[in-house]
Amino acid sequence: MKKTSDIFAGRPGFSLAEVLAAMVIASLVMVAVLGIYSRVESSAATIRRKFESSRLPTDILQRIAEDLDQIMATDSYTAISIKNKFEKGFPTAQLTITRAVVGKNKPMTLESIVWQTNYDYESDSLVLYRQRTSEIGLLEDKLLDEERENWEQELFVPICEGITYFKIQAVRDGEPLDSFIGRVPLGIQVTISFAEPFKTLTNTFDVFDEDKFTRTIAVDRTRKIKFKIAPKQEKKPEGDLTEGAEESGETEKPGGAEIPGGAENTGGGGGPRLPPVLPVK
Repeated sequence: MKKTSDIFAGRPGFSLAEVLAAMVIASLVMVAVLGIYSRVESSAATIRRKFESSRLPTDILQRIAEDLDQIMATDSYTAISIKNKFEKGFPTAQLTITRAVVGKNKPMTLESIVWQTNYDYESDSLVLYRQRTSEIGLLEDKLLDEERENWEQELFVPICEGITYFKIQAVRDGEPLDSFIGRVPLGIQVTISFAEPFKTLTNTFDVFDEDKFTRTIAVDRTRKIKFKIAPKQEKKPEGDLTEGAEESGETEKPGGAEIPGGAENTGGGGGPRLPPVLPVK
């Protein structure tokens, strides 16, 4: 009968060098796989960041345009206020749209919407806020606003952060204005950017033009446009020989025209003209 030690001693096994070699090979394979995964993840994040960087400014500009269209479509008194300034070197702006009704006692604000940016110390960038108020209790969203208190509806709601450039201008007579207060201008130009800023000579921050997203919003696009129609010019009758003769100061003789060589054409004005008669030598 064989001993147990003899049975286990006869089976082949792995040496320490083989185990270490296998672990090194497995580690190299894992490092290669993780490197490929990291590069794929970085490429996907870059593509996603570029896509979101262009989509977010477009969504913000569209939201501002919708607020303008919604308020300007009414027949009530509407006023717009635009202010631009620099805060910690970053260009910031404020747009206030007010829709009011004029009563016997005093004007009442039906709806007021404010878009503005403020500097954020934590992110070292600008944060975009939106505020909507109403003195008569007009609700923007009946499902959500009914459960809120009056002071909650007047809060500034943050829309996004990381903005490095934000400017709003009023367009009048084809020229952009940084400051405007009054009735409705012809258009409003909004510029926003999330790109990396650079410092200018005036110690302010700016971004390159290719990194800016600009949209010119036509205010009250349903307004009536007045066209000027040019007066109709009377055409003079063509072929009026009498009038032409009077203008030139010459009169046509009723007789035939004189022909060189002594001959004379006695035919009517509409008949054929005879050839000249040559003298016989």
